[in-house]
Amino acid sequence: MNIDTKELSQFLVKAKVNTYASDPKATILRDGTKELVFSEGRLFYRDRYLGESSFIGQELVFHQDEHLWGMNYYGYAIPSKDFSLRNLYTFLRKALKRVDVKKPFRGPEKYEERFFKYANSVDGDVSQFNGAETIFYKGVEVYRLLYHGGFISDET
Repeated sequence: MNIDTKELSQFLVKAKVNTYASDPKATILRDGTKELVFSEGRLFYRDRYLGESSFIGQELVFHQDEHLWGMNYYGYAIPSKDFSLRNLYTFLRKALKRVDVKKPFRGPEKYEERFFKYANSVDGDVSQFNGAETIFYKGVEVYRLLYHGGFISDET
């Protein structure tokens, strides 16, 4: 494939900011999966997920119709009477809009707003990585997501 990691990372930031982080209306597929898509030039991004308070999903990037990169994730929210799931995910989207080209997977290392605190830790780079993000409310963990991924190759 004729793409470097810098170009992929820049594309991932644009794709992520313009999909889930911006709270667009997801397409509901026949099997109930929610889908968000973004394209620019020869690159196409697709995020498909199931669930809300606990959820699982996959992000894929295609380069000229060939799979190039992917990330899988699983997460869950811990219910609280102090805030709604909607409040939690509104805060999460604000954190995710701060995704960085150096680590274009989820949000920044840290982000805080009022009683919410977001933390993201990742090992590796865009070619191969794994990480976890957590949200705390008044110091208590209320959300966790685990993710991993990297380049996809059919070469043997």
